[in-house]
Amino acid sequence: MLTTGQQAPDFTLPDQDGVMHSLRDYAGQWVLIYFYPKDDTPGCTKEACALRDDFPAFDTKKAKIFGVSADSVESHKKFATKYELPFTLLSDTGHDMLKAYGVWGKKTFLGRSYEGISRTSYLVDPEGRVAVVYEKVNPLTHASQVLTDLSARA
Repeated sequence: MLTTGQQAPDFTLPDQDGVMHSLRDYAGQWVLIYFYPKDDTPGCTKEACALRDDFPAFDTKKAKIFGVSADSVESHKKFATKYELPFTLLSDTGHDMLKAYGVWGKKTFLGRSYEGISRTSYLVDPEGRVAVVYEKVNPLTHASQVLTDLSARA
């Protein structure tokens, strides 16, 4: 898990349209990187739709949003199209970014252990440093929480 003030690791990953994105490409602007377990599941859909609904406020602040999971580019495309998501979904099928950000690891659900993604987000400042870490994110209130933090900093 990254900590506040730490340099956010760079990455290069494809989005839902196959276009490659790197953190360094967004130097000088605020970036929300939110990690989520799986496309089109209840909690992940609620979180994505809340961010979608508040997207104009993020756009006004010129903040970039990246949703990241281990799902494929094709899965992301279906998810983004189905819910009309106006932001970028990154596909990390190799788990490199997930591991670099400390969100990939052992999870337990109903007594069963497995490897998966922790619902965690990072607000990255224009210098590429972690400004805020959001652990155990509430999908329904996350977007408004980030906007409040962004307003206090930007």
